[in-house]
Amino acid sequence: MRIADVLRGKGSAVATIEQQSPVTALLAALAEHNVGALVVVDAEGGLAGIVSERDVVRRLNERGADVLAGPVSAIMTSKVFTCGPEETVDTLTVQMTERRIRHVPVLSDGALVGIVSIGDVVKSRISQLEEHGEQLQAYIAQG
Repeated sequence: MRIADVLRGKGSAVATIEQQSPVTALLAALAEHNVGALVVVDAEGGLAGIVSERDVVRRLNERGADVLAGPVSAIMTSKVFTCGPEETVDTLTVQMTERRIRHVPVLSDGALVGIVSIGDVVKSRISQLEEHGEQLQAYIAQG
């Protein structure tokens, strides 16, 4: 299964935030979209980084409540691992596990076309396993 198949099932909408937005706006957007991370975009709408709930908590611990008034760019991860829609779920699963990341923006020709979470990958994998199990049961039943 390819990442394009995952996006086809879940949709390609991506919650984003501008890098100069305050962290308080980030918190509101995370709650509004019920997600754990947002893609950070620059003034032209290009990928500037990614920021997660974990980033907020860690920076609050390090720097205190002043972080909340600061810009998202101060707490985001700017070196973002991305994938393309043609990549396989299995390959991405390995990369996410090795890199210890939970959200991967999907780019096609440099444009943001979706985002895949570890939950999306696991759900896809479970679906594959269930399908294979059904095929094996049908094969056995046919004798």
